[in-house]
Amino acid sequence: MGSVLKIAILDMNNGVQNEGMRCIRKAIEAFDLAQELPVTYTVFDVRQKTELPDLAFDGYISSGGPGSPHPVGEPWERKFFNFLDQLVRFNGNRQNKVKKPLFLICHSFQLACIHWKMGLVGNRRSTSFGTFPVHKTRMAQNEPLFDGLPDPFWVVDSRDFQVTQPNRVAMEKMGAAILCLEKIRPHVDLERAIMALRFTREIIGTQFHPEADADGMRRHFLNAERKEKIVKAYGIEKYHSMMENLGDPEKIARTESVILPNFLLSVKKAAGVLPQLMEV
Repeated sequence: MGSVLKIAILDMNNGVQNEGMRCIRKAIEAFDLAQELPVTYTVFDVRQKTELPDLAFDGYISSGGPGSPHPVGEPWERKFFNFLDQLVRFNGNRQNKVKKPLFLICHSFQLACIHWKMGLVGNRRSTSFGTFPVHKTRMAQNEPLFDGLPDPFWVVDSRDFQVTQPNRVAMEKMGAAILCLEKIRPHVDLERAIMALRFTREIIGTQFHPEADADGMRRHFLNAERKEKIVKAYGIEKYHSMMENLGDPEKIARTESVILPNFLLSVKKAAGVLPQLMEV
């Protein structure tokens, strides 16, 4: 057991600037301040530089990112999938008493669903962008990472793809469970997409962005140029609805305060990290 919690951030953004990486860093830094131990993180540029972490870290967060999740034969894809399998093998080895938790966000979640054949990853009819409620399944009632969230709870969603038609055979073999489904739409005759999965005891993923910093994102979208782009693409009503939800402490801010902090607590517990003793 050590006195420093070490987190690896897998940057899947391919050099595209966005709010996600800032929010992930902020979540880790806030956790550092809230705990009686230091937390360090190292960023790995997966898609641009083919950088992947080893298993020397206590926990891993793999970000969202742009583009299609379907593999096209790039070198980083094979390395990323190898990393996923390596982590599963490590955690499945009973001789390894200290486990390594992993959180997969959006693009990373889709990649993992493709690799482990969790379901059909296909295009949406239209882009999902904004703030929406998601609903817990029965399997989520005992999910510690969702402790403190109502049902439904609100999330930030940004995606052109979705996971549907769960592969029950592959899920049962892996021990996976569906935790959340997208909002109920009685007027739409389409299957509801999977919004969160626990792949294994140590690996969880969400289609949405649990790292979303409500206050920071609200300031970000108040920028006149960004507002104009959103209104042009999605309409003024969607913009006002999103800004209202970002400002509501019981919606996105609550989700932000629960999921990633709970994940980092699970990393701390798994690693058996001890708080540093105060100097006398």
